Formats: sequence, structure tokens, C-alpha cells
Amino acid sequence: MDNRPIGFFDSGLGGLTCIKPLMKRLPEEKIIYFGDTARTPYGSKATSTIKAFSNEIAEFLVSKNVKMIVIACNTVSATCVDELQERFPQIPIVGIIDPAAKCIADTCDGSNNVGIIGTKVTIASGEYKRRIHALNSDVNIYQTPCPAYVPLIEEGIIDNDIMDLTIKYYMDDFVNSNNIDTVVLGCTHYPLIKKNISRLYPDMNIINPSDVIVGTIEKILTERDELASGSKAQNVFYASDLSENFINMIDHIFSNEAEDAKVRFKNFDLEKGE
Repeated sequence: MDNRPIGFFDSGLGGLTCIKPLMKRLPEEKIIYFGDTARTPYGSKATSTIKAFSNEIAEFLVSKNVKMIVIACNTVSATCVDELQERFPQIPIVGIIDPAAKCIADTCDGSNNVGIIGTKVTIASGEYKRRIHALNSDVNIYQTPCPAYVPLIEEGIIDNDIMDLTIKYYMDDFVNSNNIDTVVLGCTHYPLIKKNISRLYPDMNIINPSDVIVGTIEKILTERDELASGSKAQNVFYASDLSENFINMIDHIFSNEAEDAKVRFKNFDLEKGE
């Protein structure tokens, strides 16, 4: 048993989509979340910048005595996992891509045309394709960046024609020219537009890594005998810019569960340390 919190971080608010399925599956686990909302998006930044930011956030979470760090960001997972694991060997650090890659490799075969959508950095890294093919080389993998999704989602522009038109702009030709039957939401922001994608492409199988990673978290904590029990601690959501958008998105994702989840919001400037 270990009632220390699990640390999650993302470039902004997208990583919050991992929290709700964790609460359902492991309701006694407590969470410290850090969203780097002041410096989002990461997906168009240089890899060296992403690594510098990620190291700062990981240090912050380690200082909060977390028992595990979950990188709830595909861009960071595509560029920094090995470096962070080497720098902080005392705790498990889990990226979001590997669990999703295993799920795809296990459930898809040569008859499937799988489309990965994500940020520019995630797609350019080729990590999804590399990790899926390491497990199952038969799966047909296609990739395309969708860089405008994250800024729109961060602004709460979701349930309207602007988002639908943006989805179609990036995906119509991609889906049709490659006969895509399965799409992978290769950014933790994208589950927030999953309903839009399902409505626009009703026959599409959608794989959501934000759901898949929960099984990996449970497996690691079980193997280490670190599942929580009877914890009464609050979940704490930090942001480098505790904006109205961030708080509104927590309300949007958790709906009436926010109060039950005992949520606290805090602002923390990594550069100033306050």
C-alpha cells in the first residue's frame, strides 16, 4: 500500500482526459496534476525546449513526493521519456505512447489502415509507427499532424462549426485517400473532440490512449505493491497559468464529479518557483 499521489503532467489541459478514467478504475488513488498552460502548446516547439520544460515539471512533481509520474502528453512522450527515466530512476515514469502502441498492435492487423493524428512534433518523431511496428509489423500506419486542434481546444472552441470545419480540413483527404478505418487520438487534448470526430466519421474506430494508459498505471502499481487504500488526500491541479479556461475545462471534463473528487486548483510559476 502506498498513499502517495500519482503525478501527471501535460503541456496544458489535455492531460486531464487521463484523470477521469483513472478515477473510475482506481478511485482511491490521489493525483497531483501539472498543466503548463503558460507555455502551451509544446507540439510546435523545438525538442530541446520541450526537454527543458519537461525536466522542470518532473522535478516539481518529484518534490511533491509522488510515487509515479505519468506523462499525459504525446509530444513529451515522443521526445523525453528515456531521458526522464534516466534522470529520476527512483520512481516509475510512464509515457502515453507505449501503452497505446501495444493496444493497437494487439487489436489491429494487416486488414486495418490505422491513422495517427497528433501534433507536429509527435508525428515528425515517428514514435507511434516505430513502436507499433516493433510489436506488429503487419499493421498499416498512416500519420498526419493536426496543429490547430490544441489551440482551439485550449480556448474551449469545441462544440461548434469552427472545430468541425477544422477537423474536416485536416482529416477528410487523409481518411479518404488512405482508407482509414481506425484513428488514434495521438494527443491527450483530442479526446475532447472525440464526439466531433465520431459524428463526422461515424464508421471510424477510435482508439483513445488516455483510456488505455490507466491499465498500465494499475499494472505497475500492483506489481510494486503501491496501490492506495483509504486515502483522504485531495487531488491538486496545478497550472503555470491558472486561467479561467483551465478551470472551465476541468468542470467540462469532470462535470458533477469535481466536487466528489475533492479538487483544489493552484497556480505555480516554474521559473519563479511560486
